[in-house]
Amino acid sequence: MEILIRNQIQQYMIARIWHGKTKKSTSEAYKQFTLDVAVKDYKSTQGLMGLEFLHRIEGDEAHFTLITFWPSIESIKGFAGEEYEKAKYYPEDNDFLLEFEEHVKHYTVFDKESLT
Repeated sequence: MEILIRNQIQQYMIARIWHGKTKKSTSEAYKQFTLDVAVKDYKSTQGLMGLEFLHRIEGDEAHFTLITFWPSIESIKGFAGEEYEKAKYYPEDNDFLLEFEEHVKHYTVFDKESLT
């Protein structure tokens, strides 16, 4: 499958989307943890095409959404293992997360534009 990215035909990519939430009071510490541990882990995985980590406060909770971009399911398996639809957690997540969503979502990216 091919898609149009920045007016050029490219191979398709897959977006892997994970969501988690913490208490508002621990969200800054969790942000730092994700930068120090999770993002470094993702960046060390062959095939990662990019990532975006989002953060939003809602009442007393903080929501985190991680979107990573991959060229194939096989490359995702290099990060997540054979059960690539299951969320990957780190031992330290036990100190922060209020719940552990079992699965992530995968989407085919059919267009990606950069305005810069």
